[in-house]
Amino acid sequence: MHRRNFLQLPAVAAAASADRPAYRVSTRFPAGPNPNRYPGRVIGAPVRETPDSIRATLAAQMKRLTGASDDVEAWRSFLSAGDVVGIKVNCSGAPSMMSNPLVVSEIARCAMRAGVAAQNIYIFERFGDQLTKANYDPHVPEGVHIHSMEPGNRTGTGLRHYDARVFVEVDFFGEEQTRSFLSRLVSEKLTKIINVPNMKDHGASGVTGCLKNIAYGCFSNVARTHADQKTNTLTCIGTMFSVEPLRSRTVLHVMDGIRGVWEGGPFPRKPEYLFEPKRLMVGTDPVAMDRLLLDIIEAKRKAEGWPSVWDHSPEAMKRQRYQREPGHIAYAGSLGLGVSDRDSIRLEEVSA
Repeated sequence: MHRRNFLQLPAVAAAASADRPAYRVSTRFPAGPNPNRYPGRVIGAPVRETPDSIRATLAAQMKRLTGASDDVEAWRSFLSAGDVVGIKVNCSGAPSMMSNPLVVSEIARCAMRAGVAAQNIYIFERFGDQLTKANYDPHVPEGVHIHSMEPGNRTGTGLRHYDARVFVEVDFFGEEQTRSFLSRLVSEKLTKIINVPNMKDHGASGVTGCLKNIAYGCFSNVARTHADQKTNTLTCIGTMFSVEPLRSRTVLHVMDGIRGVWEGGPFPRKPEYLFEPKRLMVGTDPVAMDRLLLDIIEAKRKAEGWPSVWDHSPEAMKRQRYQREPGHIAYAGSLGLGVSDRDSIRLEEVSA
């Protein structure tokens, strides 16, 4: 990514604020504590796709992040025995692209070692068909729940698993249903959420990282934000992430970069669009982590001779359906969700 693009990010956020759609947020929950305990800090590490490597790498990252002497103590600084813990996975593109079952199962075991009962852990995603393809059941500890808000196919199965009293209302394109409702699992059951996104590009938002995995993965009716070439992902992702109790309950982000998608995301539309960063990133700042993800995706696209996710030129638009909006990361930063200025982000590397 050229530095001049990121020098424009404050201007992007300012412009987005000026052109912000008329959002109305309804929630019965007061603002909770700020979950971003380590703003601007991200712990990165190389990793192999084996249980031992993932276990050792995640332990080293958690100790570095928290300063704890052992990984159980590190996890207990986030989770306690009384918590009901959600692990928000990303299964768009399963089985070839998803939150890796070995990473997800290790996080569940870490939560259990911190004192959380297996029956109080929920691995969750919007669409049941995607969860089925991901096939987490053989990997996770017995008793852990696997939950989808829309158990049927991707066309949806009604709003039974969504909270009618917590929603974001906005009319983007004159659509019939202007409300997006929050998952009832989030509003009524979970006390802590661990976010496990992948390293992926996205045709509308530029990338799918921490912010989008939580925002669009916990609300209904979000595909309406982009139509034709116009997308409102610039402002909608941060707005949804900010809604209580989603924001304050999302306490940790573990970005699974064992495998990634550099073009055509969120789905691996062609095998050649898959790549293997073989990295994990851990932190509490979703904005900082997504800002680093931009660098990774941009570097891969440049190496492959593809246009930047910032490129809105006629030539670039011939290759894509929507005008990508990677500025959603800076906009989320302007809402107080984290640090978007690269010079203010500290990436600390560890090895197991």
